[in-house]
Amino acid sequence: MSQLFVRTGIHFSSSQQALEHIGEEMLAKGVVHDTYPAALLEREAIYPTGINLEHHAVAIPHCEAIHAKSPALYLIRPDAPVKFQQADDDSEIEVSLIIALIVENPAAQLKLLRRLFSELQDPDTLEALLRAPAAELAALFQDTILETESGQLA
Repeated sequence: MSQLFVRTGIHFSSSQQALEHIGEEMLAKGVVHDTYPAALLEREAIYPTGINLEHHAVAIPHCEAIHAKSPALYLIRPDAPVKFQQADDDSEIEVSLIIALIVENPAAQLKLLRRLFSELQDPDTLEALLRAPAAELAALFQDTILETESGQLA
């Protein structure tokens, strides 16, 4: 079972700053090895994670499973959109939601990525995540994204 960390009301001047924050926070939480912050930045530089959806954009930064100690997700809703490079394009997009994945098992990572892509393509789901009060964001994310059909957490 993944730990879920949530942060709202934070400002980043760039995707680099956001990724550095994620690296530091996940290291402080003890869910990653000290190789994680650099690996996260390196992977984002080679394989950008910005995804343009119907009305908003999200970023799902992640790196290889060897940098994880335990599975976790870090959901960040910045107070202003952050420019990330688009995954399938050279352009930059304004990201309103950042979901960092820390996964120990590559197969689980792929499954979770598929689920995220699927659920986030529903404009109502994404709108709800962007508009939810900060105190309710973790529960909403858990209920709408992480709950599988069988009621088990991803």
